[in-house]
Amino acid sequence: MPTNGTPSAASHLPVPDRFYQLLVESIQDYAIFALDRSGHILTWSAGAARLKGYARTEIIGRHFSAFYPPEDVAAGKSARELEEAARTGRMEDQGWRVRQDGTRFWASVVITALYDELGTLVGFAKVTRDLTQQRSETEALRESEARFRLLVETVQDYAIFLLDPEGNVATWNAGAERIKGYRAEEIIGRHFSVFYPEERIAEGFPQHELEVAAHKGRFEDEGWRIRKDGSRFWANVIITALRDESGALVGFAKVTRDLTERRAAEEQARNLAAEQAARAEAERRGEELALLSEQLEEQAIELEQQREEAQTLSEELEQANDQLQRALAEANDARQSAEAEAARAAEASRAKSDFLATMSHELRTPLNAIAGYTQLLDMELRGPVTPAQHEDLERILRSQAHLTTLINEVLSYARLESGAITYSVRPTLLTTAATNAAALVEPQRVAKNITLEMREPEVVEGSPFHVLADQDKLQQILINLLSNAVKFTPQGGQITLELQTEPDRRGMAQIRVSDTGIGIPADKLQAIFEPFVQVGRSLNSPGEGTGLGLAISRDLARGMGGDLTVESAEGKGSVFTLTLPRAV
Repeated sequence: MPTNGTPSAASHLPVPDRFYQLLVESIQDYAIFALDRSGHILTWSAGAARLKGYARTEIIGRHFSAFYPPEDVAAGKSARELEEAARTGRMEDQGWRVRQDGTRFWASVVITALYDELGTLVGFAKVTRDLTQQRSETEALRESEARFRLLVETVQDYAIFLLDPEGNVATWNAGAERIKGYRAEEIIGRHFSVFYPEERIAEGFPQHELEVAAHKGRFEDEGWRIRKDGSRFWANVIITALRDESGALVGFAKVTRDLTERRAAEEQARNLAAEQAARAEAERRGEELALLSEQLEEQAIELEQQREEAQTLSEELEQANDQLQRALAEANDARQSAEAEAARAAEASRAKSDFLATMSHELRTPLNAIAGYTQLLDMELRGPVTPAQHEDLERILRSQAHLTTLINEVLSYARLESGAITYSVRPTLLTTAATNAAALVEPQRVAKNITLEMREPEVVEGSPFHVLADQDKLQQILINLLSNAVKFTPQGGQITLELQTEPDRRGMAQIRVSDTGIGIPADKLQAIFEPFVQVGRSLNSPGEGTGLGLAISRDLARGMGGDLTVESAEGKGSVFTLTLPRAV
């Protein structure tokens, strides 16, 4: 539209023609232009300039084969396209085209033959659209679907297949064939209730599974299932509802795992535990009966002697009988006393747990108060403090922090020993945990002028470096290892924290903390992981801590499916290696 009041060239055209020209010029996403009968460019739109890179003055009059790759030009593709359009009236194609700067793009092309009133061919209209991004997305989706299909089809340990909305089998993988015994052509199209025992079918359980999955999105169950040969196996089953973009139910995904061996092992373990408990109880009762028998034998000997000495004295016989009754009563009292002692032992165990919980609160509360009031004094809120008093207050704070650490370590070990620790294992970014732990020991490290070098891989096998771990417990282990390294490394030493995959075990990651400290004697390498053991600790040099840090760290590592080991040479430093499962 003109902006200075002067009519544009389009304003001299008839109104329909002017609107048509404005329409073509305003389209930016398509290259729209005309060719003469030989393929030379007659018109050029704004969309064509944007898409192909040529200005109007650069391209009008040139042959449209300038947009084709050299190999297509050599093959005469542009000429064939015009011949087909002239013969059929229209030609459509998708393929590579070339911009002015030489870059290629994937184009959708439509060439339409133009005829005058007498039906004579006067030229062609050509419309081009850039589909490069759509093609890339389509190719990526196709490759992703192919990889997923290959993954599902080759899995052997899981039966993975699809059901239609009515529960009929729609797909079948190799794992399904191995676990259930059916080949794909034998089972596809049949209802999935064929895998269930008759009593479950009679209850309507297969249909119940589908209804729950459709309502809640997912259903999980463990129970008996039937193979093709009629044998039963214990299965873990997960059914997931599948819906399209509109939310309509299109079917279900079903994953089945054979847990027969695991269930048998668990049952065997339970039976073995019951047998061992019964055997222990029988042995205990046997010992009690043996003791009672010995007592009775002694009493019988005494009675026999008394009868031999004075068979005629009935009073002595009655007295002996009274003694026998008292012995029986004493034996019964002893048994009841043993049972009461066992009950007291169980109560003592519960009292120990209650005591630890109480101690956690009762000791931490005054310690926190000590820290708070010491800081208030140090801030001179109660009046001026001398430099010597500042030093005393700092010693109090250090002692309070040290005592708090000791209490936490003792409580942590007690919880580990009693099996009260729970783990929240999930994929955890290892580099973040290592960086956070290094930051927490920064003041101690800087105070001793120790250098800390962190070696971390940017990418491991195409994925960020994650491990399967409880994030809090992983950080607790790393803080303990770095704190020990700082503690036992002399002024000006070096600590290296290195993250890497373990070469000899697939799916595992290593975190190696090495130092240039005092090292560990060879005969102490295993002892340092025992509770209350500290290398180099003596009455004259007691050191710090309880000797529980490494014991707790190794138990935590093993609780998360990993381990903690050490290599060291006395006087040359130590290397602690934490191994954890990689997250896939």
